[in-house]
Amino acid sequence: MPITLYNSLTRRTETFVPLDPRRVTMYLCGPTVYNYVHIGNARGPVVFDVLVRLLRRHYPQVLYARNITDVDDKINAAALAQGTPITTVTDRFTEAYRQDMAALGIAPPDIEPRATAHIEGIIAMIRALIDQGHAYVAEGHVLFDVGTYPAYGRLSGRDTEELIAGARVEVAPYKKNPTDFVLWKPSTPDLPGWDSPWGRGRPGWHIECSAMCEAHLGTTIDIHAGGVDLLFPHHENEIAQSTCAHGGQVFARWWLHNGMLTFDGRKMSKSLGNVMLVHELLKRHPPEALRLLLLRGHYRQPLDWSDAALTQALGTLDGWYRVLRDLADVPVDATLPVPATVEAALCDDLNTPQALAELALLADAARQSGSAETKAALLGGGALLGLLQQAPEAWFKHGGEAPVDEARIEALLEARRSARAARDFARADAIRAELTDMGVVIEDGAQGTRWSVQKS
Repeated sequence: MPITLYNSLTRRTETFVPLDPRRVTMYLCGPTVYNYVHIGNARGPVVFDVLVRLLRRHYPQVLYARNITDVDDKINAAALAQGTPITTVTDRFTEAYRQDMAALGIAPPDIEPRATAHIEGIIAMIRALIDQGHAYVAEGHVLFDVGTYPAYGRLSGRDTEELIAGARVEVAPYKKNPTDFVLWKPSTPDLPGWDSPWGRGRPGWHIECSAMCEAHLGTTIDIHAGGVDLLFPHHENEIAQSTCAHGGQVFARWWLHNGMLTFDGRKMSKSLGNVMLVHELLKRHPPEALRLLLLRGHYRQPLDWSDAALTQALGTLDGWYRVLRDLADVPVDATLPVPATVEAALCDDLNTPQALAELALLADAARQSGSAETKAALLGGGALLGLLQQAPEAWFKHGGEAPVDEARIEALLEARRSARAARDFARADAIRAELTDMGVVIEDGAQGTRWSVQKS
């Protein structure tokens, strides 16, 4: 079945046809590594991880790049505040980012370029823009001349004249136009810098992604993705500089943008104090529940994050894993089928809410029939979404909570079994109460007593 995707550039849903079906290329803007990322930063990596999984089912090779921005003024400020070298900050938070993303079930990208490893390519691209009359040198800076690119503003739908008229910040006197943006800027001795034809300095943010795309994916890529907050000016500027540097070639054929997260209906903001770090959330909640919640809304729409929504996600996963636990003795093949209903939903502009609804129907079917076929379908549908990939007992016992003392729990359960066998029900009830205080829920059934950790 064909994959259709909404293209932000054309503002319509189109059937995805790669430039080369043997080599699909996709680039996602990654983090600036100066601190832990917040949960809103994880939405794009999660939803586009599902897209990459889908693309790999349809095409023999998918080259997926997600960059690391490791030179930036925010990084400089963090290093200065901590009294450490820049690389101490970037190395620490690059590794923290990788760990957080892995915990959310996000597969590593095929390529993870770092901006500092591409300075030579960045300088070459800037030189090409200057030579072709699209950039100019002014007071140690190199700026892109927006006036030389008439299509500027097409992605964001903004008119260049309106952008100039609406400029509210003080415009640097060396700019030809208020909308001109920095490609290269000078560095003082205390800041990171590299030698260049324009003096010691460092790249602007926008040119980094263009150079990394060119280096690893080519001058024209199939898909460029990122949060809607990057649409302007970052992605608009990427298009301008890449198109001009490559003689008018199309830079990215599809532009995909995920909506932002809100918290109880309000925008996540440091000033409002409602920014939640992935690093901290993973200490308190099962990672799979966080992933499920990020997939519950359509990727192009805003998604509201709340304690109630997280509780609902936990309950959903409890129900699905309960089905799988009840079918633990039903064998399935290692190669799992992907249900057509789940795949069809994802092929429809990555409709994860519909895919999850189909997964719920598959869980109901498996619960009712108990067959190997329905269990395999549930697992296969979950795998495409990056869900239901752990053993049911692991979900119920650990579910993302702090480590539990399994030996102590099993000893208490054995003591409770002995008390019940001796008809000492007061002792048995006291042990149940002790387990409850530990956050352990027990279920007595025909096959014995099962326990799980109560997830907050």
